[in-house]
Amino acid sequence: MSNTIHPSAIVSPKAVIGEGVVIGPYSVVEDNATIGDGSTIESFVHIKSFVRLGKNNHVHSYVCIGGEPQHLAYKNEETWVEIGDSNTIRECATINRGTVQGHGKTSIGSHCLIMAYAHVAHDCVLGDHVIMANAVNLAGHVEIGNHAVVSGMAAVQQFLRIGEYAFLGGSSGYNLDIPPYMLAHGVRGRLMGPNLIGLRRHGFDTEACRALKKAYKIIFRSGLPREKAIEQALAEFPNVPAVANVVEFMRGSKCGVAPDYHKNGD
Repeated sequence: MSNTIHPSAIVSPKAVIGEGVVIGPYSVVEDNATIGDGSTIESFVHIKSFVRLGKNNHVHSYVCIGGEPQHLAYKNEETWVEIGDSNTIRECATINRGTVQGHGKTSIGSHCLIMAYAHVAHDCVLGDHVIMANAVNLAGHVEIGNHAVVSGMAAVQQFLRIGEYAFLGGSSGYNLDIPPYMLAHGVRGRLMGPNLIGLRRHGFDTEACRALKKAYKIIFRSGLPREKAIEQALAEFPNVPAVANVVEFMRGSKCGVAPDYHKNGD
């Protein structure tokens, strides 16, 4: 399948362009960039050096991928952006390269939707099926699990982790980790309980949802010391993988886990 590259586009001969790629007017593809088969690059897109873009991605106008990290220690090292397949990246989004102090690359999985004006900073790691709504800002080194949703105009502090299937409310600032399957919101994002509607939409059965709801109450609202509450939740639901995933995430947290909203005045 032949490519369709507009005459006004500037595509480096050192770029690797797959088959069936469309590149629109006035877009720029620099040296050492790769665009996978079947991808569409609309007009006025800038894909800089050291970007690997997988198959069947759709990049809308005025997107910049591969910009230098906004990091004072960056000294022009070779670092990368790696993006999987079948993603949609909407107008004016920006995705920066990694740093040698971090992963050396910024990674985005497959089947993600990154809406207009969103920013993915250096060394971020996004899983598959992640949705970032309009004007979401991720600071450096943020990790987001599969199927997580970050609502519009939310800001996520550096080094935080957002667990899989979590839902983050918009116009909020997040300065602590959000465990998997949870709903969070507030001026400083706090936990509101399990994301039950989202979980049911993704096929979680009644048993798993009930277990997560009860485990949440034990861990965050029982008044027990955190580790004792975690042990009690595991004892009550020893065969529910989702509960075990929440516990594993919390025990692995380096930044701390957001509290329940009842314990905060937001």
